[in-house]
Amino acid sequence: MPMTHGDGEQGEGAGAGPEAEPGTGVVVAFGRQLKLLRTQAGLDRAEFGKRTGYAPQSVASFEQGRRIPPPRLIDRADEVLGAGGVLTALKEELARAQYPAFFRDMARLEAGAVGLCVYATHAVPGLLQTAEYAQAVFRMQRPLLDDEVIEQRLAARMARQEILTRRPAPLLSFIVEEVVLRKPIGGRRVLRGQLEQILLAGQKRHVEVQVMPTAREDHAGLGGPFNLIDTSEGQRIAYTEVQDDSRMYTGQRKVHELEARYSILRSQGLTPSESLAFIEDLLGVE
Repeated sequence: MPMTHGDGEQGEGAGAGPEAEPGTGVVVAFGRQLKLLRTQAGLDRAEFGKRTGYAPQSVASFEQGRRIPPPRLIDRADEVLGAGGVLTALKEELARAQYPAFFRDMARLEAGAVGLCVYATHAVPGLLQTAEYAQAVFRMQRPLLDDEVIEQRLAARMARQEILTRRPAPLLSFIVEEVVLRKPIGGRRVLRGQLEQILLAGQKRHVEVQVMPTAREDHAGLGGPFNLIDTSEGQRIAYTEVQDDSRMYTGQRKVHELEARYSILRSQGLTPSESLAFIEDLLGVE
């Protein structure tokens, strides 16, 4: 059966639902705890910022729940304030808060996945994006995202890419529509850097990148983008996202349907070696 999560926008966590925004829940609770511990330690924001490596304005943002603290700040603050793990205990929940509410379950599953299949139709998959490309994607969101939210989303997206270097290495498969590789999101220079990054990723032994040519007459993916996640418990889960709705499927019927669709797409697309050669041609690589 599907598990539905609303209030999002397509783009693997690009949008920001109300539950995801700084200023709510665990972010505010952490900020209040941080301020209490800092004042009890007799430190003003300037001195605390000097010891942790952050400007007083940033410390204020953390304490007021307007900005999600990065892991480095949490670890350093716990140490400087002698919190004994009180602050680091919230680290996992704060990491989840970096994502829109609808994407948090997917981010958790993705981080521990032993296998992942991604079919992308509108933009380069988040796991393959360069920082410049990802930032351009976030800046295109409508309604507009605040600069702090963009910074937060960008950090979260880059952190997700640890899956590419994780050991033991998960098996990763990406099928990307040709039109995605031609969209100059962020400009031609940004696109070129993005194509180069896809080439590098596709050369890893546990990563396969396939291109679906626009000229294909037979096409099994007209229903839109989707992901398949293999968990360490041996379960396969399907995830779909479009406009303001995302769904996670665990029922065998729907999962098998999308498994079959992905298998057909793999047979219809270019092979991994053909796909890398195709991207090299786009780059003009000899």
